[in-house]
Amino acid sequence: MLVTASRDIEAATRAAELVVLVHQRLADSLRAGQTLAEIDALVGRTLREHKARSCFHRYKIPGHPPFPSQSCLSVNECVVHGTHVMTDRPIAPGDLLSVDVGVSLGGWIGDAAWTYAIEHADETATRLMESGIESLRAGVAAMQPGRPLIDWARAVQGRVEEQDGFHLVRGLGGHGYGRKLHAPPFVSNVVPRSPGEWPDGWSTFKPGQLIAVEPMIAVGTSEITSAPGAWPIFTADGSLSVHYEADVLIGDDGPRNLTEAMFDLPSIAG
Repeated sequence: MLVTASRDIEAATRAAELVVLVHQRLADSLRAGQTLAEIDALVGRTLREHKARSCFHRYKIPGHPPFPSQSCLSVNECVVHGTHVMTDRPIAPGDLLSVDVGVSLGGWIGDAAWTYAIEHADETATRLMESGIESLRAGVAAMQPGRPLIDWARAVQGRVEEQDGFHLVRGLGGHGYGRKLHAPPFVSNVVPRSPGEWPDGWSTFKPGQLIAVEPMIAVGTSEITSAPGAWPIFTADGSLSVHYEADVLIGDDGPRNLTEAMFDLPSIAG
């Protein structure tokens, strides 16, 4: 959908700002020894305090049970869609925890993710997080009205794979959103190898579009794996991964990152 009315832009902005607020609370609260269930409960409480709800909880796709969690909680080799019930192991120093927060506020969606190292990060993890943050920043800057969606992929892939030597996950990507969590277009993080791989790639960014863009990056591979009917998606080789996501409104003069304040979040928590 295209969003042009000022009241709708304001509503979408408020939803995005609530996502940022939840992440700010998480950044202040994450500690080694917490379980994913405890972290997920904090997300749920924060949303209720602001008269919002999770747009992930009970979300359904074919072949999967309803999503059980308030947020997506993905640790280390879990790239995305981790749940609070997939493990009862507390998070430990050195873990990478990616938290994807999706909210529904006043009928509008906010959806953005950040990755936190718990207490400390080794050299590889530090470089991986920096690659995620800076590729997101470069990709958003490339989302110019009238330019093809593939410009996003070129910017992100240039940073992650050509400059940093990591791997963007294939087959997953960003999406339009608004009053619904998922809407066209699909936004790949990688340049297609064949014309049929990403049919939307040569469509253009249009003023009024709301698009959630999200680099998903692994140390060792671009391939992923998951159990049949299960939500969590893992790197195929078990290597570390990160996930960053921003809500972007395409304006007449360029992109407006509605979750820009997340760039002020720490990479290390606890």
